[in-house]
Amino acid sequence: MPMKKLFLGCLLLITACKSATATPAPETSLFPTSTHLPTLLPASPTPEPAATPTFEPSPTALPRYFVQDFNDSIAGWVILQAGNNSVPAVNVANGSLLLQIDSPFTWLYALYGPEDYADARIEAQYQNRAGTPASAGLVCRYSETDGWLEFNLSTDGLYNILYGKWLALGVAEYAPIADGAIKNAQPSGASQTIGLECSGDTLTLLVNETVLRRMDVSRFELGTGKVGVTVASYENFPVVVGFERVEVSEP
Repeated sequence: MPMKKLFLGCLLLITACKSATATPAPETSLFPTSTHLPTLLPASPTPEPAATPTFEPSPTALPRYFVQDFNDSIAGWVILQAGNNSVPAVNVANGSLLLQIDSPFTWLYALYGPEDYADARIEAQYQNRAGTPASAGLVCRYSETDGWLEFNLSTDGLYNILYGKWLALGVAEYAPIADGAIKNAQPSGASQTIGLECSGDTLTLLVNETVLRRMDVSRFELGTGKVGVTVASYENFPVVVGFERVEVSEP
């Protein structure tokens, strides 16, 4: 399974990619503390004669713990991209959050912006809909300055755990923590569930409701941060992953 390495990437929040020679850190946070949460990139057209999804911030307070099936809105979610300056296709259709990548070696993140968590459990049910080799995963304790922990499962049944950190605006590096193979992974095109629990110094990985492994991550000294989902392409594309359900709960 291709591992993530140091790369020149793009950081997207409606604005375009910036040069690697830009200021090492954004002038303002992508996750402001005001109630006016950042919105997603415009939705791509969908062939189904369905109502246009709503990507505007919710006028009501967004929950800290929730189960979301993406029926019509993804208020509070923020899109980040690295590895390529092409604009990704982000949409909601038939109860799924669709993340589509049309370029090679691109990493796409959807992070839940309203809340930071010291300890949290995030689970996602998803489906690889393009049949292209790719990976899907989960993120916890995401911090713009301190980094994040990431669990990726590829379509060939391999997985890795990474510590990611921005070196500058659009430039990141990934330190491998662990990797291996999964016996109960579903084939490409089938729906499956992955889980990531960050609790104290312990990271717990789950695949299809079964604990895969637990590990100590105290050396990374990550306190609190965002949770989210991620999709990556390798040399082949397009990649289309549909997240049918995401649950964030207490560990």
